[in-house]
Amino acid sequence: MKEIVLIAPFIDLYKLSNKIIKEKGYKNIEVVLGDLSKGVTQAKKAVKHGASVIISRGGTYTMIKNSVDVPVVEIKMTSFDILRGFKNIINYKGKIGVVGYKNIIDGAEVIKEVLHMDVVKIQIDNQEDAQYKIMPYINNGIKVFVGDTIGNRVTKKSHCVSYIIKSGKESITNAIEEARRLFKITKMEKEKSQSFKTIIDFVDNGIVAIDSEEKIYVFNYMAQKIFDMEEKEVIGKNINLIISNNKLINVVKSGEPEFGEIQEVKKSKIATNRIPIVVDKQIVGAVATFKDITEIQELEKKLRINLSKKGFLAKYTFKDIIYKSKIIKDCIIKAKKYSSFDSPVLITGPSGVGKELFSQSIHNYSERSKGPFVAINCAALPPNLIESELFGYAEGAFTGACKGGKAGLFELAHGGTIFLDEIGEIPLNLQGRLLRVIQEKQVMRIGDDKLIPIDVRIISATNKNLRVMVEKNIFREDLYFRINILFLNIPPLNNRKEDILQIGDFFIKKYSNKYNKNICGISKKAVELLLNYDYRGNVRELEGILERAVILSEDTKLQVEDIIVEDSSFCECIGDNNERSVSVNPNSLYVVYNDKSLEEVKKEYIKFVLDKYNGSVNKTCEVLKIDRSTIWRKIKR
Repeated sequence: MKEIVLIAPFIDLYKLSNKIIKEKGYKNIEVVLGDLSKGVTQAKKAVKHGASVIISRGGTYTMIKNSVDVPVVEIKMTSFDILRGFKNIINYKGKIGVVGYKNIIDGAEVIKEVLHMDVVKIQIDNQEDAQYKIMPYINNGIKVFVGDTIGNRVTKKSHCVSYIIKSGKESITNAIEEARRLFKITKMEKEKSQSFKTIIDFVDNGIVAIDSEEKIYVFNYMAQKIFDMEEKEVIGKNINLIISNNKLINVVKSGEPEFGEIQEVKKSKIATNRIPIVVDKQIVGAVATFKDITEIQELEKKLRINLSKKGFLAKYTFKDIIYKSKIIKDCIIKAKKYSSFDSPVLITGPSGVGKELFSQSIHNYSERSKGPFVAINCAALPPNLIESELFGYAEGAFTGACKGGKAGLFELAHGGTIFLDEIGEIPLNLQGRLLRVIQEKQVMRIGDDKLIPIDVRIISATNKNLRVMVEKNIFREDLYFRINILFLNIPPLNNRKEDILQIGDFFIKKYSNKYNKNICGISKKAVELLLNYDYRGNVRELEGILERAVILSEDTKLQVEDIIVEDSSFCECIGDNNERSVSVNPNSLYVVYNDKSLEEVKKEYIKFVLDKYNGSVNKTCEVLKIDRSTIWRKIKR
């Protein structure tokens, strides 16, 4: 079946139409014979087999137009066509009946006026009423009729003279040209419609659109999947009958968009956005887009599994930080503020205070939480490996380089955070390259000539005084200022004694579970020992002490004898009255300072105080009661 089909109600029109098609060289037009209801049957058959436009005339056109959902073009009657119908009766003096559908007999008045003929119009509205409408005129003596095929058929049965108003060549040609124009437009619209449908079905959001009458006209593939309904079940139906408790109608009425609402659909949760459709400042409908959150959660889960396999996952959040002290609370408040920005963060504090715990928490609290968290301990790598680990290398960059090269940690951290622990250990000759990477947000692999753009948040940590290192020319000043835009200092455990018991309780429970011990507390003397001990290793040392104590304990409570510390003489400083004694065991001092000169003892004591107060020169001067120039001189020596 061709794309354009002409339904001819009578044989003369069939023959003339085929002749015109042949003369004009039309390739995509077919002519079939069919009058009135038979013509409708032929039209439906043509559409079913792919016809895009139908052509017909008279009553057949009227009936087809109301029966198919493709464009139908009418072969219109011209004045010449009507005159040709009267040519054989031009001198007839009696009354003439002009019978047919309205579109055929509309020109009858013109004939009456021009030719001064006695003409009466007989309009047929449907096939079934034709005989009922015509017979009264026949009974009144009219014996000559002109008109459509339907009138011709009835009047001939009553032995009347009947002439068909035939369509001329020009009328048929005009109708065919109009049909061809419509076919092109229809084809273009169909292509656009199909493209639009393909696009909205391809996106991974559900899309539902309604018109101003609240009827659904878009229901894409994802919407069908989420609501478990076929498109054919919902198109053209009122949305209230399809989706209960929907709010899309409210958007049509108010004209106000709604974003980010969570809804429950069957066993899934969806995030929904709704906006009005406005044409010429008039709201003509609304569209909703929605995403199945369960799918997002699955994607996130897969991403986290992949990152976890590579070891690029931050495990800890601010909820994992155990504290009671105000000083740590303030640190957490500050760190949360820092999480909202991509500026570099420098975390300082002595070894063992939890600098990586804070760095992971900052990452997980930020918008980069779904990206990788890549940590590197700069002190743990030999200087000759740090460069290749950080920046990667190209194939053949050096002997033993992997085939295809290797991505550096900056590349692997793209879209996330890189944590440079012990940044003070990076060799001076690499610090300049690190500075360029941070400033330019581009990295070049060793042995390569291509720059790779990166989107990485930098968090650095150190237990050294980088400012002193800058003064000693062993750390670049420009790098120091670049990584130190946001500053966070984690105080040593000795400066926040109120945290010890809370952190200790966590470790006791942790290792009791690990080693299948039933330890539910700690004795009063053991508590005092822990509160008064000098933790040079901070939280890390406290953890080691309590793990050891849990292993050794044979009771349901930790006792003093379970708690073994490095300085065994410390336990002797705990008095029976549970107060710290001011006396010091002289034997322990002998062990420490045996055979050392006074100058060496002074040096060690100054170093001890400096370490205790995290390199603070001011605090050391205050404790030792000496001025700054003296302490700097002694440090230099």
